[in-house]
Amino acid sequence: MATATRDAWKTLKRSTHAQRNAALAAIADTLLTRSTTIAAANAEDLVAGAEAGLDAAMLDRLRLDAPRIAALAADVRTLIDLPDPLAVRFDERVLPNGLKLHRRRVPIGVLGVIYESRPNVSIDVAALAIKSGNAAILRGGKESLRTNLALIEVVQQALLQAGLPANSIDLIRSIDRTQVLELLKLDAFVDLIIPRGGAALHAFCREHARMPVITGGIGICHLYIDDRADLARAVPVIRNAKVQRPTVCNALDTVLVHRAVAPRVLPELVRTLAADGLRFRVDAPALDMLEATVPDLRASVRPAEPDDFDTEWLSLTLSIRVVNDLDAAIEHIDAHSSGHSDGILTEDGDRARDFLERVDSAAVYWNASTRFTDGGQFGLGAEVAVSTQRIHARGPMGLEELTSYKWVAEGDYHTRK
Repeated sequence: MATATRDAWKTLKRSTHAQRNAALAAIADTLLTRSTTIAAANAEDLVAGAEAGLDAAMLDRLRLDAPRIAALAADVRTLIDLPDPLAVRFDERVLPNGLKLHRRRVPIGVLGVIYESRPNVSIDVAALAIKSGNAAILRGGKESLRTNLALIEVVQQALLQAGLPANSIDLIRSIDRTQVLELLKLDAFVDLIIPRGGAALHAFCREHARMPVITGGIGICHLYIDDRADLARAVPVIRNAKVQRPTVCNALDTVLVHRAVAPRVLPELVRTLAADGLRFRVDAPALDMLEATVPDLRASVRPAEPDDFDTEWLSLTLSIRVVNDLDAAIEHIDAHSSGHSDGILTEDGDRARDFLERVDSAAVYWNASTRFTDGGQFGLGAEVAVSTQRIHARGPMGLEELTSYKWVAEGDYHTRK
């Protein structure tokens, strides 16, 4: 498979932007025409997942029903309207000797993408890879195999329809974990590994891969409510960040509250979110305030355990801590954040700018929900992953992040002296 995908990439990287867009249009069309078939395959995966004991969060990530399929098709069409990421030349210069130089964007090559549960990743990755001239070998989780088999048929048929090699995008159809290890050793064929899953998967890839690995997508996300925040508007932002979709990596995990406003904001916050079914893990000062003000919600609130502030909840659980000031909030984030998405709610511009400067996460926010850390929301069309590394690709990885560049030199039979 790796040999065939590498060979297919040699054709794909020479394709025109129109050809690649035609493949995306065919993917979008076929997703809709085969929606019933795809949803049926996904329903089988959901039944098997429930029988295997997957929790509600995992089942939600696995679900690909008709509305989500339609949204996937719409996302693919959004990519069609974006400029060709390979038609870019930059850093043009003419040296004193007359040699002309510029840099030109080129595909990375063959991507190896390993992911768990969420079958929509198959389409997101395939569409982004095709648009940016990259080939890809996909390896989804065993719990989504039926769905992924239906989706790879859509992608490969679309590639053929556009006159491109079908195996430019391929799927490892075995659930044997040893094949993941084998993929990580194929550095002669695969240029970059992108794992999308939990910390154990990322660690496994970093340990065994012979090629570069992009890691990220593990979100321990924070919002800090400053004493100069508009408290009436802060609670809805917290609710959106936590409740709108709690099973994803940019969902909120911890709220930090300035001590001066904690007695006012915490009871309203807990009462509002408890109505959505939330449970709370809170530090001692927050617990004292809440026991005095909302005793009827005592069953929803419990003292935070030592590891709670280092947990990506992916569920309707929220950690709360009271802090003395902005410095204490930033100190907590430095110690516990995964570097994904963190923000401040305040009307004080100086404090906000201080926060945005000092917090070193892939995405930092002032008066906004962490749920915006997403390729589609950022106008990238989609994302192949959210990188939390300090390299060229940081945050949502869209088309540009799936390219490298090469130097192009144009001379007049120049020789070096």
